[in-house]
Order: sequence, then structure tokens, then C-alpha cells
Amino acid sequence: MQSDYRQVAEALRQAYAGTPVPPLRAYLEPTDAAGAYAVQETNTRFWESQGRRIVGRKAGLTAEAVQKQLGVGQPDFGVLFDDMAVADGGLLDPARCIQAKAEAEIAFVLGADLPSVDSTPADVAAAVATVHAAIEIVDSRIADWKITFADTVADNGSSAFFVLAKAGLPLAGLDLPGAAMTMSVNGEVASSGVGAAVMGNPLNAAAWLARTLAERGEPLKAGDILLAGALGPMVALKAGDAVVAEVAGIGSCSFTFAGA
Repeated sequence: MQSDYRQVAEALRQAYAGTPVPPLRAYLEPTDAAGAYAVQETNTRFWESQGRRIVGRKAGLTAEAVQKQLGVGQPDFGVLFDDMAVADGGLLDPARCIQAKAEAEIAFVLGADLPSVDSTPADVAAAVATVHAAIEIVDSRIADWKITFADTVADNGSSAFFVLAKAGLPLAGLDLPGAAMTMSVNGEVASSGVGAAVMGNPLNAAAWLARTLAERGEPLKAGDILLAGALGPMVALKAGDAVVAEVAGIGSCSFTFAGA
């Protein structure tokens, strides 16, 4: 089975060149979390060996409706590498993506480690240095986004790039569940939502992530960036799109889906 995982991992890596692969049904049952994370881990270690540096994690499937759609009762996670960061106000070349979509999120930057397998939302809150508006640009190496839970987990949580607002705020006094989000594309509102869409509070998603990674022996550390999950529906991107996410009381960030 390990050889199968390596084969799937290599196929997913090759798909980054621009040709997606069929759904992974021949190798992974739709809800096979252990196998899917084994594939993800194989690629994470490969990419680290190639010089990519882990700067954080992203939580996905934090909306109950999406979990039900994929037949699971938990979120998932993916790895954020340094070369996935897009500057706030910067450009993302569409040639670097296959079938990209954008979603607005709340992100945390940690000021302390979270080593406990029993981390609570209060523990996370105490560890947060700054809170930021963020945009995750998700992508799938699976053809036509025909994903199951196992497909997206194996494919690094369908992650691709992220934008973090330059300015962050301390957590104290912020209303995360009540924070209203609007994401505009070319000046028109394309998605809206609220912080409570993320497991009731983005801190709940971050605590789940902290516990899960501690159990895996890869605890979150000071300096890590955490993308807590989408506040509203994701939006398919086309070349030339200018995307702005605004999260009330927290901030805004933007990028343009275009080459230099």
C-alpha cells in the first residue's frame, strides 16, 4: 500500500504542471483519511527536501454543509509553504494555476507554540499574535474538481496560494463570529459570509487544527500562519480578475489574477 501512496503522490506532483489527474478512487476510498494524509505527508516531505519551507497550515471543510456533501464529519488540513504566499495587493499569474478559486478567510499568526493535544479555543486565543483578513486561492489537481474527502486531503487540502493582509490586529476585543465578510471581484460582490460560518468561531477551527497536528507530532509553532477556513462561498477565477476581501472590524486584502 505504501508503494500505492508514493505512486499517487508522484501523480499529484506531476499534475502541478497543468494536467489534472482523474479522481483517486483506484487508490483511496472516498473517506480514507489515513491513506489520504499518508499521500499528503509523502509530498510534504518531498517538497521540503527540494527546499520549500513550511510557514503554516490551512483548515478546510470547516462548513458543516461541505462536510455533509463529502460524507465526513470533520475538517481537513493542508500545508502552507513559503512560495505559496502572494503579496497583499500583488499579482498571481494564472499560468501557475489549473482551475483556481478564491475564498475569503480569517487568518491567525501565532506568537506562541501550541504543543498540547488538548488545546482549546482559549489556548489558541492566548497564543495568537495577530489576526488578519486573508484570501486563499484553492486549486485542484483532480480533474473538474470531482473530489471526495480523500481526494482533497491527498491533494494538500486543494491548496495553492494565499494572500495575508499586511496589517494585522491583536485578538483582544475582536468579534470573530460576528465579523461580516464581503469578497468582490472586479468591483462586484461575489461572495459574502460571516465568521460564525467557520465551526461557529474561527478559533474552534484553529483549536481543532492545533489538537490534530499535536497528535501527529507536528505541533503548531510561534510564527505559523493559520488559515481558519472559508467565511463564504468560493468563487472561480478567470484571468484579469481583481479580488478584494473585506472582513469587518479586521481588515482587507487583495490580489489580481494576472501575470506581470
